[in-house]
Amino acid sequence: MKKVAWDESSGQAARVDMFWTHQGLPAWLGRKQAIRLAASCALSALVAACGGSSGSSPGADATSAEVPATDTSTGTPTMGALDAVRLAQQGSFGSSEALVAEISRQGAAGWVAGQIGRSSSRYTLGGTDAVHRSTSGNFCDGGGDNCWRDNFSAIPLVWDFYRNTLNQPDQLRQRVAWALQQIVVISDHEVSGTYGFRNYYNRLLDGAFGNYREVLRNVALSPVMGDYLNHVNNHYNAPNENFARELLQLFSIGTCELQADASLTGGSCRATYNNDTVRAYAYALTGWTYPAGGSSSGGCWPRGTNCRYYNGPMTPLPAFRDPAERKLLSGVSVAAGSSADKALDAVLDSLMAHPSMAPFIGRQLIQHLVSSNPSPAYVQRVSQAFTSGRHVADGRSFGQGQRGDLAATVAAILLDEEARGASTRSTGGRLREPVLQFTGVLRALNGRTDGQVFGWWWGEALAQRVFAPPSVFNFYPPDYPVSGTNLVGPAFGIQNTSTGVARLNFLTYLLMWNGTDPAADVPGAVGTRVDLSAFLPDAGDPAKLVERLSLLALGEPLPDAARQAVIQAVSAISSSNTPAADVSRDRVRQAAYLIFAGPRYQVLR
Repeated sequence: MKKVAWDESSGQAARVDMFWTHQGLPAWLGRKQAIRLAASCALSALVAACGGSSGSSPGADATSAEVPATDTSTGTPTMGALDAVRLAQQGSFGSSEALVAEISRQGAAGWVAGQIGRSSSRYTLGGTDAVHRSTSGNFCDGGGDNCWRDNFSAIPLVWDFYRNTLNQPDQLRQRVAWALQQIVVISDHEVSGTYGFRNYYNRLLDGAFGNYREVLRNVALSPVMGDYLNHVNNHYNAPNENFARELLQLFSIGTCELQADASLTGGSCRATYNNDTVRAYAYALTGWTYPAGGSSSGGCWPRGTNCRYYNGPMTPLPAFRDPAERKLLSGVSVAAGSSADKALDAVLDSLMAHPSMAPFIGRQLIQHLVSSNPSPAYVQRVSQAFTSGRHVADGRSFGQGQRGDLAATVAAILLDEEARGASTRSTGGRLREPVLQFTGVLRALNGRTDGQVFGWWWGEALAQRVFAPPSVFNFYPPDYPVSGTNLVGPAFGIQNTSTGVARLNFLTYLLMWNGTDPAADVPGAVGTRVDLSAFLPDAGDPAKLVERLSLLALGEPLPDAARQAVIQAVSAISSSNTPAADVSRDRVRQAAYLIFAGPRYQVLR
């Protein structure tokens, strides 16, 4: 079919004959060109993230869209389009015209407060606890082709995840829970039991605006985590140290002592703990087994423990409990003879009191929501909110005043001047991770999905299949270095030539291939498609169409040179080279592809 593409040699939009290959790349785009295109995208995104030039004309960021208007019904100032779109990108799974209007009307603090007050969406799909109550030798004998998928894997929750992120109104809660699950990581690469994953992730949704202490308590007592990091049935004779080590290193305080602004205490890395510390925490966390309810037909091991079962928190097992006194961090000790519950309280006390926790967790939450390289002052302000449990903005108070309050912390992150101020856009930002590319395009273009294609297909292609990080270190580390700079870019840890091209392939699949039909073996299937009908009336005016899509995706017009190039590419689709019935549709597809594929969309700023 005939499409419009960019001619590298002339730097102009040109009409070419384009036949789409099964990989999703145009047939005219040779292998070397494909590699250059992916590398160019990554480089352009990096330059934008670093605050370098992205081809914008002077004053392009200072658009009239940033000037607040006034809501005539309430007399309160509303947000401009640019900041409303930025908040939508930071606090939801992608902007839509309805969401941008809602945020503009409510203002930043009002919208954040409303989101914190919303009830939680849920994970509901997949099998029951029957997998661990079954007395048969193999639960899936005769259970059909999808038995393992539906009862043991996290794939049904992938369906829930994408359905919720597109359709449920508690967008900020889901974004924070998504950030938390990338900090307190479990993975279906190592453990199995769909209902157990469902319990774990529902607790993160419930706790997204609660207290981080309670998040850690739920994590420590989760039987899924107990299996994943080997501390269920931990015996005082020789406790496994995996969970204790990751609790310190990844879930709470990190490896180096930090100041409140996340700078290194004393200017160099002073270890927060050593192996003796890890062992002390491992001993303190002995004496827990699975909750009661698992099948005992085959016997449970070790003897005297409960059989594998994931419904509910782990339960104390006094016979396995370490009886000795254990000295922890922050001057806290576990008294000799303490029960498992008392010892866990001491562990949590020691971590919550540690000065590194607020900057260590606060900085990661900033990275997941707003910017990969927040300034020390930004981190310090967020640490203050985490420590005090309070944040006040625009006359609103967030949090309950207890150390570790996540509502106060999230409000401090999203309402900070570095998140809302236009002056930081040239130096702040983050590469849009694949999940946010998937959801962002679908939400912007009124799409629908049942989540099926984001498991083994696109999730794997872009190296971010939800609920299946390759290790406890997540899909990428928070300190992944951006080559040639002094910056970190966590999502660049999974950005390479292959995944860069896959980002473009995804847009081709969605916009040029019309997505996917519903699959017969997926409950509640609707397929995955965008609905471009709302944009068709503007297709007759390419400039108006490009402006509308740019404002939706970016909150502002494209820079002049890019804007003119896209308009030219869209205008080149006409009844002289395309069937008249297809002109409007193909123009919208072309405009959407070029805008959502561009580095200004790929980097959240």
